[in-house]
Amino acid sequence: MTLDLLHTGTALDKAQVTCVLVHGRGQSPEAMLDHVVRHLPLDGVAWVLPRAPGGSWYAARAIDPLTDATLAELSTALDGLARIIGQVRLQSARPVVLAGFSQGACLSLEHAFTGHDPVEAVLAFTGCRVGQPADARPRALPRSLPVYLSGGDADPWIPVSAFAEAAAELGTQGAALRADLFPGRGHEVSPPERAMLAAVLTALAQDRPVTLEAPR
Repeated sequence: MTLDLLHTGTALDKAQVTCVLVHGRGQSPEAMLDHVVRHLPLDGVAWVLPRAPGGSWYAARAIDPLTDATLAELSTALDGLARIIGQVRLQSARPVVLAGFSQGACLSLEHAFTGHDPVEAVLAFTGCRVGQPADARPRALPRSLPVYLSGGDADPWIPVSAFAEAAAELGTQGAALRADLFPGRGHEVSPPERAMLAAVLTALAQDRPVTLEAPR
């Protein structure tokens, strides 16, 4: 699937780092511009924001058991995301960060677990694995991949149990993981989460290791 893209920031062939930023259910690239990109006036960053057809990447809730229909929708979305990362790689030899919010965070995690088209870091703002632990899900996460996972204790879409399951699976698969759970935070990308993304992008743009040490 070829996805419609919104590009902003530095041109890909001149950027020091690229961020592929994936929106949530019922949202849009423009929403990610408002809630994330415009809060991070960073030099040298190419922003690539894909648009989900119909406003969502798959119809089910992330915590629902996987069905054939969800697997088909998820496969289509992951194929589109992999194509984007491949296109970015063709235009730039610099690092690529994959970030997403809510359903976009879940899709970003699922991409990482496929092991295909790896990126230099993944940031999943309010995310979890798609499906249930008993489902046949990919578990080919690249070892030592820097991953930031966040959630809220009363989030209406991603319960704490799903957040914790995702953190445990990332840990057992060897991710360089930081996980933050924010009490009372709304279903949103908060300032500490944006600060983490800024820290990751800045480190990679400057060819420094990703340490995930931004203040909470």
